[in-house]
Amino acid sequence: MNDVLKNRIRAARGEIAPDLILKGGSVINVFTHEILKTDVAIYDGVVVGTGSYAGGKYLDATGLYICPGFIDGHFHIESTMLSTTELAKAVLPYGTTAIVADPHEIANVMGRRGVDFIIKSSQGLPVDFYIMLPSCVPATYLETSGAALSLADIMSLKGESRVLGLAEMMNYPGVITGADTVLEKIASFSDMIMDGHAPLLSDKDLNAYLAAGLRSDHECTELSEVREKIRLGMHIMIREGTLAKNLRALLPIVSTATVGRCSFVTDDLHPHDLRDKGHLNHLIDLATGEGVDPVLSIVMVTFSTALFFGLRDLGAVAPGYRADILILSSLSPVTVKTVIKNGRIIYDGGCFHAEFAKQPLTNHLSPMNIKTYGPNSFVIRKKGEFIRTIGLIPDQIITKGYIRKAPLEDSVVVADIEQDLIKIAVVERHHGTGNIGLGMVQGFGLREGALASSVAHDSHNIISVGCNDGDIFGAVKAVEKMGGGLAAVKNGEVLSKLALPIAGLMSDEPLGKVAHGWEELTETARYLGCPLSEPFMALSFLALPVIPELKITDRGLVDVKEFRHVSLFV
Repeated sequence: MNDVLKNRIRAARGEIAPDLILKGGSVINVFTHEILKTDVAIYDGVVVGTGSYAGGKYLDATGLYICPGFIDGHFHIESTMLSTTELAKAVLPYGTTAIVADPHEIANVMGRRGVDFIIKSSQGLPVDFYIMLPSCVPATYLETSGAALSLADIMSLKGESRVLGLAEMMNYPGVITGADTVLEKIASFSDMIMDGHAPLLSDKDLNAYLAAGLRSDHECTELSEVREKIRLGMHIMIREGTLAKNLRALLPIVSTATVGRCSFVTDDLHPHDLRDKGHLNHLIDLATGEGVDPVLSIVMVTFSTALFFGLRDLGAVAPGYRADILILSSLSPVTVKTVIKNGRIIYDGGCFHAEFAKQPLTNHLSPMNIKTYGPNSFVIRKKGEFIRTIGLIPDQIITKGYIRKAPLEDSVVVADIEQDLIKIAVVERHHGTGNIGLGMVQGFGLREGALASSVAHDSHNIISVGCNDGDIFGAVKAVEKMGGGLAAVKNGEVLSKLALPIAGLMSDEPLGKVAHGWEELTETARYLGCPLSEPFMALSFLALPVIPELKITDRGLVDVKEFRHVSLFV
């Protein structure tokens, strides 16, 4: 080790030649927010100096920008529907060299085996995958998940080299009411990073949440909410994903005073957006279009994120920092020419210069254990005149709870297309319990047929919306036959589908093929009348009982504010 350090020091002093010199570029200084024209010297995978250097191998960066590799600080791999290998291939050309992942989606399906799969399959890739250990598996007691992660399970993973801490604590009611099982997890990770998840939490409840040691939030939707949280010391992850788009609303908080307390993250990003818009580069471009200096945006996806997660050797182009470096031909829009990882050029001019190991699939990765069911399993018989109805809010994962007059035929609840009231069902797929949660949703826009998906946050049972019981049954059955995936059905015929053989959440196919399948399904949903820009993503969040206001699980409707099941009929 001493010899390695001695040689780094000698290279920094110019006594021996660096391995690589980036010559004549303009470096984005994340400490002072300046752009400085200088050479960058790299030795043994580490930046050893800036200034004027000679010797070794040169890379001409004249007229180009040099900045650290981008880091996404809150990311669910499963939402891309890609394996870690295919995801690495997809994000590198956009400048992402590190991802902080919370694998709670696959953990809800497969438990410890799912987390192990993500850790193992992401090892040795040219993108660093850091892991935050899922804190809430199952997310709540209001649903049936495929598995549970005990405190012993996550503690056994705590010592893994790429594990950074405890992932988003979604059970904020459990935190602020002092639930013993929740506090035990928090106490066990008090020496590591702990991510928060506190939508609309305020005042003394927010104080209580922070007093427990949670330090970040990616669920802010309002500027006043951000101001309160950042004043109390939270690290704010400004999210712009496929469905939840909060960047424009929250950008006014960004300044030279707050940039160190803010990051841009994508959270849940679907394959077509990744292909067509990119990754963190797209968020920088959006912010630039709103008047934010691109240098500040780059700080938020590099140094600010690295600092929060304690990644002490990442996030800057400076002596002693790892040489994870981007060479950009433009800052507006962000255009990546070259990616350097650990001092090696791994992407340049549209071509990869790196190996991508592929994780072999096994036939036990996507459990489908569903108790026998048929079209009659989705019948809702009259038990009153009025029903609680989930109110969809376009482009948001929060919903409203409405009371509507039940549309009836022969004492059976049916869809009312003119009022945009259709049926929703959640079928338990892990343990063969026979649980099927039934309800109604308004705002989905579907006028015929049905959609179904095994991507249904967080327990990932099969969720379906439809205009009649027969098509709901057909859509659910199509997903079951694929071993997980998404399907659109009309008159009993499967119009389009996408198989997701990894836990019913991900594919091992390349981004282009998965994105194409996703687009076909979206187009089919439009053909069936759905006007939503992301119908399947909207569908997936209707089963998430930790985001207000009214949601549905395999056990029935959930009033999220009261954190309890409520009856369909009022």
